[in-house]
Amino acid sequence: MATATAPARSSAPSPVAGATLAFLLLTALNFVNYIDRYILPGVQELVKKEFHVSDSDIGSITFWFFLTYMLSAPLTGWLGDHFPRKPLIVICAIAISLVNLLTGTVHVFDSLLFRHAILGIGEASFGIYAPSLISDYYPEDQRNRVLTMFYTAIPVGAAIGYLIGEVIGSKYGWRMPFYVSAVPGMIIGLLMLFFLKEPKRGGSEVVAKPAATAEPAAKVGSLRLIGNLAVNPRYMFATMGMAMTVFSLGGISAWMPSFLQRNGMSPDSIGIIFGAIVAGGGLGGTAAGGWIAQRWLRTNHRALYLVSAWSAAATVPPALLCFFGPKATMLPALAFAMFFIMMGTGPLNAAIINSVPASIRSSALAIEMLLIHLFGDTPSPKIIGIISDHSTLAFGLGITLITMLFAAVLLFIGARYESPMTFDQAALTAGVGHH
Repeated sequence: MATATAPARSSAPSPVAGATLAFLLLTALNFVNYIDRYILPGVQELVKKEFHVSDSDIGSITFWFFLTYMLSAPLTGWLGDHFPRKPLIVICAIAISLVNLLTGTVHVFDSLLFRHAILGIGEASFGIYAPSLISDYYPEDQRNRVLTMFYTAIPVGAAIGYLIGEVIGSKYGWRMPFYVSAVPGMIIGLLMLFFLKEPKRGGSEVVAKPAATAEPAAKVGSLRLIGNLAVNPRYMFATMGMAMTVFSLGGISAWMPSFLQRNGMSPDSIGIIFGAIVAGGGLGGTAAGGWIAQRWLRTNHRALYLVSAWSAAATVPPALLCFFGPKATMLPALAFAMFFIMMGTGPLNAAIINSVPASIRSSALAIEMLLIHLFGDTPSPKIIGIISDHSTLAFGLGITLITMLFAAVLLFIGARYESPMTFDQAALTAGVGHH
């Protein structure tokens, strides 16, 4: 593919006042949220033992989390486009912490399903509002960098969640890890309440939208909004590429501990080893992908898509070696697969945010969230389990190789639609937010 030269930007704005503090608080809360999400895998054997339930019942906890996570996204996205996001984020932070505290009162298994369903609503809401808020603090040419750092919370938070669940849960019971994670979330929520400032919506954009053509979110109907996004190729190819990546990542996260145990690894060491691989490989990949994309953007305006596409393709060889190769290479190959699969996280999220105007950004992120989980990590653990029941877990995990190749193809195609114009100009040209 020929290299395209990005136009020089002589008047790119600086971050909005208060951006650094807001970024630190939002990233800290994202980090705590991923700890919350991955505590369950670390304690689920203890939960299973106490309540005398099956593996299917344990899987239902995660199912209800992602079900409410998906279904609540359109409503929370609408709220984010019509109301200030700071109070909504504060409510999410405090609500998630209270739900974790109330976990200690659970003595009926079905209450855990309800608890995780409420957690799904809170995390989905924060996952929509936080990137939207960050994009109003930082201009387009800086979003890849800050969002890459924001999404380092995924591997690090997940790894610490595994460790907290396994280490603290084994000593003090499965409820204690949830108490531990509730405290920092409550503190961060209160700090946001007193110190976070709501930025002007769209205030960091390089090009101001003309008053005659900019259409506020309040005037865009839901069906029209969906229609506009559906014909926005930059948004759709990035979103569906993300969905295929999330399918693979969700399936690997759910089944890899079982795969390692079935291949002879001690159950007592799986949490620590897998957590270290997730943290090390994921953090390194996220940081490397953001750094490469930021430098490549200087000479190629398609860099956000291309880094994500090449990283998806590069995931396949080490994952193939991990699932089907000799046991001696299994863990190193897993680390490389995790490194590559996480490389596209920051750039791809930045590409999605840049593909839509500020007035509909929360709603667009909500629809993206619905799509990536509907086609991604909600069905993938079940599909892998079905394939495993009829063959082996390795063949079940092998389907993630196919979805990573699909992701790469979608993102290479999406790169062809990326314009050297700023996203506001491209969105107006495409008819998004336009009379």
